[in-house]
Amino acid sequence: MLINLRKHKAIAQKNAERCREKGIILPTFAQMKDPALIPDDIKEKLKGVGLWDVNPLNLFRINWHNEPKDSGGGFGGVNFIEIPREITGTKARILALAGKWFPCGVHKVGATYACLAPALVTGNFDATEQQAVWPSTGNYCRGGAYNSALLGCSSIAILPEDMSQERFNWLKTVAGEIIATPGCESNVKEIFDKCHELDRERGAHIVIFNQFEQFENYLWHYEVTGSAILEVLKNLGVKKENIRGYASSTGSGGTLAAGDHLKNVYPDIKIGAGEALQCPTLLRNGFGAHRIEGIGDKHVPWIHNVKNTDMVLSIDDQDCMDIYRLFNEESGKNYLRSIGVSEADISNLALFGISGIGNMLSAIKMAKYYEMEEDDVVFTILTDSTSMYTSRLAELTAEQGAFTEMEAAKVHAAALLHQGIDNALELGYYDRLRIHNLKYYTWVEQQGKTYEELNRQWYDREYWKELPKLTPKIDKLITEFNNMIKG
Repeated sequence: MLINLRKHKAIAQKNAERCREKGIILPTFAQMKDPALIPDDIKEKLKGVGLWDVNPLNLFRINWHNEPKDSGGGFGGVNFIEIPREITGTKARILALAGKWFPCGVHKVGATYACLAPALVTGNFDATEQQAVWPSTGNYCRGGAYNSALLGCSSIAILPEDMSQERFNWLKTVAGEIIATPGCESNVKEIFDKCHELDRERGAHIVIFNQFEQFENYLWHYEVTGSAILEVLKNLGVKKENIRGYASSTGSGGTLAAGDHLKNVYPDIKIGAGEALQCPTLLRNGFGAHRIEGIGDKHVPWIHNVKNTDMVLSIDDQDCMDIYRLFNEESGKNYLRSIGVSEADISNLALFGISGIGNMLSAIKMAKYYEMEEDDVVFTILTDSTSMYTSRLAELTAEQGAFTEMEAAKVHAAALLHQGIDNALELGYYDRLRIHNLKYYTWVEQQGKTYEELNRQWYDREYWKELPKLTPKIDKLITEFNNMIKG
């Protein structure tokens, strides 16, 4: 089974008793997809809880439907924006889910919950004796440490030392232990090496939740993110023939799973996998370092369904950093006002983190590559928000000088309006197979996966279809666990 649901009743009972002591109830996938299913008494209690509070009630805010406010919010429509054409320079409509309104400000809190909850309810993780290890290039360990705190578990956050100071400062308030590994977001192997070291040193005292290989990450995005996008498209009344693309950075491979859900509903949609041009792993089997924080690369994630990917879209990290200044410096916002961008759209610029800007640029490349028209739609994801990276503005000013309105005009013209179809590759069968084969070197040679399962991922037509079938089983286990908590 791709997700371990084998039950250890004694440990599950201990976990339930721990949750009873702390007043913890767990949400199901069904409730994360549709918050209308959340009990009314929990909704009432949430009126007194801040979005970032370390309060177990915030487990029920792990969805895309949170009212966009910092405290006391209820649930409404899906949080998304349409990025104005004055910014994108495309004919096509580019829509984006907004991750800012998750607890702790990042959508990765969903993937980490999906990894931790099944292990908790089955007893494959002992919340009373083991530490949860969250290897990450940024936001995943943030979400993992937060969920661990909500569930009363001890945690270890692992992330590269060059990530933004905001991440480290906040992690100190919730994580039991923080380990900084060498390098930047490209240095994923160093994170894996640290996990192996911890496993040798601490063994049964830890459980490693590796987002790059855990199908719970895939499943959360397939079910919850995919369903949110489908809801938006339905509510907007977008015609089937105009639902043209979905673009997201490769990252851990999780967010791309939403594209698999979309393709099951709209078979003609194109799925684009973004990456940094400075580390063109999918495009050129390349390597390097880059500044698009949180999209770790130099390998192909085990949970990336490569056979379903239609494009690779490599984004220059300098474009992302320049646009981050455009969206956040007052001179940049003044320039955007001068070209007709509305105040509402300018206020939405706070929803873009650096990787969200990269995702937007991937969507722009895709729209231009396929020559999409005015009624066509490309969807993408804003994984976090500008608040995760504000220290980068001072660093960029020190490196590159003041950001003037003239600089703003240059960035708008070059990085947005003239974003081209260079460094974009439409994948044929053997292009996909080439990328899939790269998994061998990371996962079979280094991480202990089998040659047989690697081939199953490519040749077994049922392999990826098995995952959504597990959702009702997991929800049943969560419901049973909640009943154990209640006694």
